[in-house]
Amino acid sequence: MTNVNATGASMLLDHFMTGMTATGSMSSVIPEGYAPTWMERQWFSLFDGRNEAVTFGIIAFAVHQAVYYGRYLPYLICDFIPVMRRYKLQPDKDISNAQWWKCLRSLLVSQIFVQLPMMMFFLPAAKLVGFNCGAPFPAWPRVMFQVSVFFVIEDFYHYWTHRLFHYGVFYKYIHKVHHEHTAPFGITAEYAHPLETAILGQGTIAGPLLFNYFIEQVHITTMLIWIAARLWQTVEAHCGYDFPWAMNHWLPFWAGASHHDYHHMAFVDNFASTFRWWDRIFRTDCRYQAYEARRVQKEKVE
Repeated sequence: MTNVNATGASMLLDHFMTGMTATGSMSSVIPEGYAPTWMERQWFSLFDGRNEAVTFGIIAFAVHQAVYYGRYLPYLICDFIPVMRRYKLQPDKDISNAQWWKCLRSLLVSQIFVQLPMMMFFLPAAKLVGFNCGAPFPAWPRVMFQVSVFFVIEDFYHYWTHRLFHYGVFYKYIHKVHHEHTAPFGITAEYAHPLETAILGQGTIAGPLLFNYFIEQVHITTMLIWIAARLWQTVEAHCGYDFPWAMNHWLPFWAGASHHDYHHMAFVDNFASTFRWWDRIFRTDCRYQAYEARRVQKEKVE
């Protein structure tokens, strides 16, 4: 049995290493007789004759940086518009220039030296579990369904892992870094200890891999759309603003900024990332509910 397991592990490693060194070829990903769309031709041309793993890692990193900082930009602009201060969840707390630059420097180090290598390794791992990397691209209804499922998987994983990070040594030596900011602002979403980045990031990465392996095939481009959607959500959750048009005001189970902002302010409860149901089911939002009721009532009076 030991030899069989060793042989299986060796084969997986061989497949993975082959994936890390594979060179892209348009002819191998476009079925014979199929006429690819303009978008499909542009996508596959990026890989043609290049190392697939590295190319995908660079593309994923570029998407990540563009969405992460692009999503934050409107909130940054709001910070300089006095009338927008009325929507701040903690208007009595300001972020100093030193805090902002420290956050940005830490983020860039983490994104380049922790997240980028993870992205480089993703394509070979995705191929191991059978991701579709060829033509045609999936239909939008299928993409939206899968991304929605990925949100649910990640939220469940994040809830329990995040709760664990609030115990003993996990908080003291790992998660405490993220809680340096008691009044979060958009880009603090990924401000964390490298171990936390790697561990919590598995909810974003492993969810699609497991879904593909056990349920149905996922296209590699769907992964990029999922990453963009997850980044859009997490920057909003850390933005520090509660706008009346925010998603949580018309989708009751969406966590939104007010839900996570309380977690940073109070250091307790509201452990989920995207939805409110796990905190409601396991009663880890009771103090938040009382606080939010008082906050909303105060706003009405003012």
